[in-house]
Amino acid sequence: MKSLSEQQVSDYRRNGFVFPIPVLTPVEAATNMRNIERLEARIGCQLSAAHKKYRSGSYTYLPWVEALCRHPRVLDAVEDVIGPDILVFWGTFFVKEPGSPAYTAWHQDSTYFGLDPHEHVTAWIALTDAGSDAGCMDVLPPNGKPRQYHHAKANLPNSINAAGQVIVEPLNETGITPMQLKAGEMSMHHTLCPHRSAPNGATHRRIGYGISFIPAHVKPTGSYRLPALLVRGRDHGNFDLTPSPRAEFDDEAVAVGERFYALFFEHYLEQARRHDEQFAPRTGAASAA
Repeated sequence: MKSLSEQQVSDYRRNGFVFPIPVLTPVEAATNMRNIERLEARIGCQLSAAHKKYRSGSYTYLPWVEALCRHPRVLDAVEDVIGPDILVFWGTFFVKEPGSPAYTAWHQDSTYFGLDPHEHVTAWIALTDAGSDAGCMDVLPPNGKPRQYHHAKANLPNSINAAGQVIVEPLNETGITPMQLKAGEMSMHHTLCPHRSAPNGATHRRIGYGISFIPAHVKPTGSYRLPALLVRGRDHGNFDLTPSPRAEFDDEAVAVGERFYALFFEHYLEQARRHDEQFAPRTGAASAA
């Protein structure tokens, strides 16, 4: 093991999540917060109100975000659960302002990502304290064999998720665990792990960066050839590798980021349609009964 104990790896395999994992020093967490504030000054608004392209996929044109994805302590923990050949498939800042009604309903990351096999892990790095009062993530163990649940794009008001997706079949909520984190700590959850988060009732901003890591042997299931960032080990040829940005908002890197963002969401929408089609017969049968 590079970072996690055998018990932590066992807990992840059994429950689908593990926390807290110390990854950033106080200085590193504070530096990343200053970077966020500098970004917000440049775009003229808080990240929570900014276009999604500034919250998602920004490691393609912001070197300090890419550095988070490549942080050795982050990758050591990720390697312990998915192996040494590691790609970043996606990355998103999750921001809840103090007193904000923003929340996330029960969902699984696997639903619209279109990756096979289900070995994607989300590493969620707290840049500010994320306790229960601030709307930390709640997670559920599988309570049986892990599987994909039926979701619907509910377009829920104040949902942090792009489509407001929510699990729409009965969910056994036994064993709900709040993954409370201090600034600089990280949690990891498996792609099939149901999770949600409440609004931020604290007096500080709740900011975390969620990175979707996949082992390089994983393949996309859709009709698009997708990009990914190789951060450790060797590439297996299943994705087009994203170059590292040379400087913040470098013209070439911004163009790469724009193409990446557009392609990712084309893939995302395709996967949403496939998910609806997959569960349509089941829904129809239930309605007929």
